[in-house]
Amino acid sequence: MQKRDLKYLVSYAIPFIAIASLLLGGIWAFATVVFAFVVIPLVDLILPINSANLSESEETKKNNSSLFDYLLYANVPLQYSILGLFLYTVSFQTLQTYELIGFILSMGICNGVLGINVAHELGHRVNRFEQTLAKSLLLTSLFMHFFIEHNRGHHKNVATLFDPATAKVNQNIYSFFIQTISGSYLSAWKIQLDLLKKEGKSFFSLNNSMLNYHLIQLLFVTLIFLVFGSITLFIYLISALIGILLLETINYIEHYGLLRKINERGVYERVDVMHSWNANQTFGRIMLYELTRHSDHHYKPSRKYQILRNSDRSPQLPTGYPGMMLVSFFPPLFFHLMNNRVKHIND
Repeated sequence: MQKRDLKYLVSYAIPFIAIASLLLGGIWAFATVVFAFVVIPLVDLILPINSANLSESEETKKNNSSLFDYLLYANVPLQYSILGLFLYTVSFQTLQTYELIGFILSMGICNGVLGINVAHELGHRVNRFEQTLAKSLLLTSLFMHFFIEHNRGHHKNVATLFDPATAKVNQNIYSFFIQTISGSYLSAWKIQLDLLKKEGKSFFSLNNSMLNYHLIQLLFVTLIFLVFGSITLFIYLISALIGILLLETINYIEHYGLLRKINERGVYERVDVMHSWNANQTFGRIMLYELTRHSDHHYKPSRKYQILRNSDRSPQLPTGYPGMMLVSFFPPLFFHLMNNRVKHIND
């Protein structure tokens, strides 16, 4: 292990700021929001872009180091601790309206960053332990079907109109939300039913993961209702939705306008590094466990986050993910920044 490997400890800033926010209240209720969407984008603008790749020997060492796995695993108890503190705080403390809004946004950010982003990385692992951790994190946003759709649907159909996560040129993020949330859910069901049919299993089978996920999530929200009551449950559901919307905002900027070409045989070309957007901004990369090197992730999904590569052929975003997420909520500005880049890539 090298000292520079410890840089990923910085990714714990968001959960610990969220905990401090919940404990301190007042204006600190918005500390997580300010850090995620003001501090990180500003630091990304200040720090130099790092497009360097590891050497083969460095890749081998980092790929075999368990440190990077443990850094991911620690997010599971952290996420559930934050969720427990959040539910307790909004249930039993007297809060000002602005504090409640800040806490909901903070929890939503944790649902997106710890809950779904880390689950995304662990969900690509092949062993059951890590996949179970991924599903437990997805549970906190009630988004367990992502495990099926992302691995069996999104990675197969990326950069095609068959993928609900492909945003068309000039499609604003608000219509994209409707497309991707509904489309991904329906796609997960289709994938599951096709698997059951192929395996000769019935709908009411233990092999029906989608049914299992719904039952687990129903038990989860029932538990919250019984312990904390209906108002807290409603507040929690808002935070879960925010986590989902953060994920889909990332999907929007990762896959905006990029389409694979159809070859002479009438099938889509192989997924390559030019079929999703990349960002090498240093701070955002570390905070999101290298998610921003998304081009290489789609090119080789089995590659662990710590050894993802940059390619000169990958389309590059104008700024890091947090900054682009903010810009995406202003469609004219987003189109102004992105459409010429899309045209250049697709031509």
